Amino acid sequence: MDRRTFVHHSLGGLALGGLGLGLTPAHAQQAQTTRPRILMITFRGETDIERGFFAYLTNAGVNCEFMVRDVKQNVAAVPAILEEAAAFKPDLIYTWGTGITLAVTGKFDAPQQHALAHVPVVFAPVAAPVQARIVPSLNGQGRAVTGVVHVVPTLVQMKAMQSYLPFTKLGLLYTHTELNSKVIVDEVQAYCQSSGLKMIAHKVNLDDKGKPTADGLEALVADLHKQGAQWLYLLPDTFLGTVMPRVCAAALTHRLPTFGAAELSVRSGGVLVGLVSRYYSVGQLAAAKAIDILVNRQSAASIPIETLKRFSLIVNMDVARNLGGVYPPIDMLNYAEIIGTTKVGA
Repeated sequence: MDRRTFVHHSLGGLALGGLGLGLTPAHAQQAQTTRPRILMITFRGETDIERGFFAYLTNAGVNCEFMVRDVKQNVAAVPAILEEAAAFKPDLIYTWGTGITLAVTGKFDAPQQHALAHVPVVFAPVAAPVQARIVPSLNGQGRAVTGVVHVVPTLVQMKAMQSYLPFTKLGLLYTHTELNSKVIVDEVQAYCQSSGLKMIAHKVNLDDKGKPTADGLEALVADLHKQGAQWLYLLPDTFLGTVMPRVCAAALTHRLPTFGAAELSVRSGGVLVGLVSRYYSVGQLAAAKAIDILVNRQSAASIPIETLKRFSLIVNMDVARNLGGVYPPIDMLNYAEIIGTTKVGA
C-alpha cells in the first residue's frame, strides 16, 4: 500500500490549454484562509487523472495537504485506509474508480458506516455511478458525493466503431464481478438487439477465491474470433485494464481489431482505436468540483456529476499496420489523433 503523506503547494503559471470545459481558476472565488486536507485513494498508483487534479489546484492557487494511499488493485484495503485517515481529519476524499468509491460511500440506499462517512467525496473515474447505485441521479444526488464520469456514452462508441469498420458481430470480454462492467455489457446488448447485430460476450475466469485471473485470456479471445467477432470491444473494466497488453496481443494474433473505451488502453495497451475522455482533463474537472466544495463552500450534493464536453478519437497506426492494414477511413484522419510511427498505406 502506498503510504505517502505530503503537502502539495501552489507553484502557479501552469496552463490549462485545450481542456475545453469552460473552467478557470476563477472557480476559487473566495480567499483561502486554511489549507484543506484531501485523502486520495488510488487503485494502481498515480495516473494522468491525479496529475490533472494536482495541476488544476496548483493553477487555481489552492494549497492542499494530501494523504495519498494506493490500494495496489485490492479494494479490500480501503477500510484500513479509512481507519488510518481518521486522525488526518480530511476535508475531502478523492476516490479512483467504482470499486473504491463504493467501498468509501456504499450504495446510496445502503451507505457505508465509518469514521469518515460525513466527509464529502469526489470520484474519478467512474463509468456508471447511477447504475452502480453510488447516487440515485447525476443531479441533486441526495448525498455528499459528486465526481466525473469518464466514459463516452456507449451509443456514441458503437457508432464510432461502425464508422471505422462496419460490423455485424461484436466480441466482448468483461469481468462479471465488476458491477460497472455488467452495466455496460447490458447497454451494448441493448444496442446490438435494436440494431440487428450479434454480441458475443465472454466473462474472464475467476480463481478459487473468486478473483478475476488472466488465466485463459488467450483462449477466450481465440473463441471470440472463432465465432466470427469482427471487433473486440474493450470496455472500461478495472481488471482488464491491468492485463490490456496481453489481451491485445491475443487479439492481434487473430487479426481481430480492438476498440477501447479508456485512454490508457490505446496509448499503452495496444488497442487499435478508442473514443475516450482524456484522463488529464478528467482530473482537472474533478479538481474544479473539489474547489467548489473546499473553497467556494458548495455542498457536494448540489454539484452535478458530469462527463467531459469533448472526446478524443485516438488511432494507433502501428496496430493498424500489424493487423494487415486496418486503417481508418480518410475522412476520419481529419479529426482523429494519430499515434505510432506508421503512415497510412505504409
